[in-house]
Amino acid sequence: MRREDASDLAGSTAVGTLVAFALLALTVSGRAGGPLFGDADLFDWSVTHRPSVAVAMARAVTYTGTGFVPYALVVLAGLLVGRTARQRIFSVAAALLCLAAGQAVRYGLMSLIARPRPATAGWSTHASGWSFPSGHTTTSAITAGLLVLAVLARASRGRGPLALAIGCWGVLVGLTRVYLGVHWFSDVLGGWLFALCWLSLSAYVVIRLAPPVRRRFHRARLWAR
Repeated sequence: MRREDASDLAGSTAVGTLVAFALLALTVSGRAGGPLFGDADLFDWSVTHRPSVAVAMARAVTYTGTGFVPYALVVLAGLLVGRTARQRIFSVAAALLCLAAGQAVRYGLMSLIARPRPATAGWSTHASGWSFPSGHTTTSAITAGLLVLAVLARASRGRGPLALAIGCWGVLVGLTRVYLGVHWFSDVLGGWLFALCWLSLSAYVVIRLAPPVRRRFHRARLWAR
């Protein structure tokens, strides 16, 4: 894909997901934080379908969506993208900044919207803070997105299945938040929309600011002559 086409795609995706997220956030605020269509049904279903093995597996998956694991994975993504030591340092720093800044912005939006979580009687894991957008969902989705981009950029074999597996992990973390009763599904949907918007915006900025590789290579050849 050409540089201009990639920046146009990233910019369009960022704008589209921003509009969708804003509409969802306004709907949540307009309902005073109450559940939206389908939220209560999914919550009630999760409460009545929790065998101990499934709960243990859901907790194991949900714990990977916060803390040390996402930061370790984005460091891996940065290392995969870089070809030289300098590029790897820059890529790791950029990936860490993308994740940390995304978390900070999400936290600000969460505090501003201040949506209550579902009733604690239905929880099967610990949770704190307001509900929208889901923090675990946002963090895991940004992390998965960065890792998928790194795999697609550098992997020579099996990158399709590997990228799919990473994407499934990002989705599963969000779904476990609903299954364990600590979020409404609309919280998770908001996290996915925010993460996609943030990743697209970050990609747009990087594409626009990064110097064109081919031009630099061409100039180097001219100087060598």
